[in-house]
Amino acid sequence: MKMTSSEALELLNSARGKTPHDGWIDHSICVGDAASKIAEALNKNGYKIDIDKVKTLGYIHDIGKMVGEFKNHVMNGYKYLKEQGYDEEYCDICLTHSYLNNDINCTAGGIPHDIPFRTKFIKKHQYTIEEKIINLCDLMCTSKVNTIDKRLIDIMIRRGAYTNTQYHVKETYKLKEYFDELLGYNLYNLFPEIKDNL
Repeated sequence: MKMTSSEALELLNSARGKTPHDGWIDHSICVGDAASKIAEALNKNGYKIDIDKVKTLGYIHDIGKMVGEFKNHVMNGYKYLKEQGYDEEYCDICLTHSYLNNDINCTAGGIPHDIPFRTKFIKKHQYTIEEKIINLCDLMCTSKVNTIDKRLIDIMIRRGAYTNTQYHVKETYKLKEYFDELLGYNLYNLFPEIKDNL
C-alpha cells in the first residue's frame, strides 16, 4: 500500500497533543518540505524523483514517535507501518533515516545498542536517492531549515558528544557535498530562509 503526502500530513497532525511534545511533528514536516525542494531541483538536472513520495518519506520518517518511546522510534515506526500494510519503501525510511553509509555507528547521539535485525538491515540495504535526501534533510531541519553546522550543534547540545560523533559529522558534510555535486551548486541556495535561521 502506498501513502501520499497529504495522508502522511494528516497522520502527523492527528498525533498533535498525544505524545510528550509536538516538536518531532514540526521537524518531520520541515524534513518533508525541504526534501521535496531538493528533489524538484534534482529533477531539473535530469533526475526522475517522485516529489510527492520523497515529501511523504520525510513526513513519516519519525512516525515511530507517535506509537511508542521516542528512543525506540526507529524500530517502532518500521513495525507500525508494516502492520498497517504500507509498502517497504515507506517502512524502510523509519530505519534508514538515522544511519549514514550503511553503518549503524554512523548516527547522532552515540553508538546504538545492538538490534540484530536493524544492524543487518542497515548493513545490507541499498540506499535510494530518496533515502539519502531524507538523511540529509533530517540533519538540516529542526522545525526550520538550518545549515548542517547549526543542526549538528543542536543535536550535540541535546544529546552530547560521543566516540562516533566526529565520524558522523564528517560523513554528514560528505553527504551534503554529494548533493551539491549532483545539483551543480550549493544546495543552501534552495533555502534562502537559512540566513534568517542562523
